[in-house]
Amino acid sequence: MNNLQTATRSIGVDPGVSGAIAILEGDRLIHVFDMPVVETMSGKKKKRRISPEILVAELKQYVDGVKTVYIEDVHAMPGQGVTSMFSFGEAAGLARGVMAGLGLPVQMVSPTHWKRGLRLPQGKDASRAMAARLWPLEAAHFCRVRDDGRAEAALIALWGMTSARSAS
Repeated sequence: MNNLQTATRSIGVDPGVSGAIAILEGDRLIHVFDMPVVETMSGKKKKRRISPEILVAELKQYVDGVKTVYIEDVHAMPGQGVTSMFSFGEAAGLARGVMAGLGLPVQMVSPTHWKRGLRLPQGKDASRAMAARLWPLEAAHFCRVRDDGRAEAALIALWGMTSARSAS
């Protein structure tokens, strides 16, 4: 048996319309992508929403060997508007539902817990810098400010993989 057959995959999810998904095989980042979003009309306004159909299609080729999906457990923050909070909760629930529909076990993890576990300094730039350092061949995925979701998804998956190994 070669390493690819024995390697365990983990998926990290930074939920939300601006979030991302990352898939690790062992410690190797094999795929990272922004949450698939479509524009819909809500009254006279355009709204961005996650497309569960596109998300399922994107993930199907990676589900073999997935041990656990780690989804950041998000909550409303002070100062967020009602619509924003609802949209964020809807996106997190949709990600969790897609994973359940694919038959993948999900573990929710608080931002504080995974960030502390990786000794990640505060700030979105810290996530991008750490991800670029850990996966230098994939650093182009983390170079823009708006790539913080990709970086955090990859780090959440790494935290999950690391915590699963230390629990064994």
